[in-house]
Amino acid sequence: MSLNEEERERYRRQILIPEIGLEGQEALKKAVVLVAGAGGLGSPVLLYLAAAGVGRMIVCDRDTLERSNLNRQIIHPTENLERQKAESAEEGIRRINPQIRISRVTESINRENIGRIAGESDLMVDCLDNFETRFILNRYSVDSGTPMIFAGVSGYSGQITFLDPPRTPCLNCFIPKIPPPGGEIPILGAAAGIFGSLQALTAVKYLTGQSTGLENRLLVFDGDHMEWAEVPLSRNPGCPVCGSGRKEQSIYY
Repeated sequence: MSLNEEERERYRRQILIPEIGLEGQEALKKAVVLVAGAGGLGSPVLLYLAAAGVGRMIVCDRDTLERSNLNRQIIHPTENLERQKAESAEEGIRRINPQIRISRVTESINRENIGRIAGESDLMVDCLDNFETRFILNRYSVDSGTPMIFAGVSGYSGQITFLDPPRTPCLNCFIPKIPPPGGEIPILGAAAGIFGSLQALTAVKYLTGQSTGLENRLLVFDGDHMEWAEVPLSRNPGCPVCGSGRKEQSIYY
């Protein structure tokens, strides 16, 4: 997809980045990205991918906007309380960049509909708040070969990695069981902003043909002490999702 003059001007400063250039910007224009969740992580992901010129985004969120969301879910204005988050997010995207094509999904992701929801996507960005749905995304990633960007935030801190099995582990390789529910998670909006921004940066790098720099490593930020660390990741040969222990029917998909 070639760029028109308006698009060349809009994206001029990022086209100047050698690793993107005109070819990379055209790749962004033709890309389709599923953003699963339009909350604390999804808000900066959606805003920055729209600003970067990703051509089509599938915005998936079943929830309605609550007042307690507003400290971190910056795509949503106060006047949209009690409206569907996916609908509210679509309006926020259009304010940033009206040229983006948007597919809005207001149903829960499950084993039966994940193929229909994600089937046209080149990349999935996991901005979810529960591991049950994350593991459905993970199984679909393994089955379809569609990479996903995983991130999670709590308090001041967070973590992120890029998953593209078999080139990398899948989520189940290093989180073998769904963690038990722990109640309401404390979170500062700025921490979600850091990791949502990193997810958007990772998405742009992948879609423009670059190494994300997050293959086979989990990048971790301790916001209490302002320290970064990394954890090497490797595939589990016996993984029940992507390894020899794989089962055709599992709780994950």
